[in-house]
Amino acid sequence: MAVAKTVWGFIEQRDMRLMRRVNRWHAPRWFRICMVVMTRLGDGFLWYGLALLVLIFGGRQGVHAFLTGGAAALTAILLFKQVKRISRRPRPCHVEPHCWAMVTPPDQFSFPSGHSMTSFAIAISLGHFYPEFTQALVIFALSVAVSRIVLGMHYLTDVVVGALIGIGLGMLSICVFR
Repeated sequence: MAVAKTVWGFIEQRDMRLMRRVNRWHAPRWFRICMVVMTRLGDGFLWYGLALLVLIFGGRQGVHAFLTGGAAALTAILLFKQVKRISRRPRPCHVEPHCWAMVTPPDQFSFPSGHSMTSFAIAISLGHFYPEFTQALVIFALSVAVSRIVLGMHYLTDVVVGALIGIGLGMLSICVFR
């Protein structure tokens, strides 16, 4: 137990140090706008539009891809809501004010990042059906994840754990809907 506490303390120190550096960084205007846009698209708008496009233009595998991505996303949402209730980790924006980001968090708790989890779950599951778009999907998911850190919504570990779980959920959904 002492080792786990020591390891968690080390991680928390690094998270807090990075959070303070990011919170005090006066990013260029174009970057700030880009981060807000990415986080808002990660709220679901792009994913809903992408789901509709997959159904309409996805070819023979469109319905299969839609169900696989939808199952991964729904599982991610249900899972992160439960884990957040258990972890109760406060968001960085509730610990220390951010110098420029004024994004309202969707809920009270930080761990894990639901945006990261859902984005990666969808990116991985859809990338399986449309490999020519995998790189763009992963870059988008990564951009959403980075935006959550930059905007003071999450710590690095929230985003990394959310992304890893999302990748796992995407792969699991592919296996289940094979």
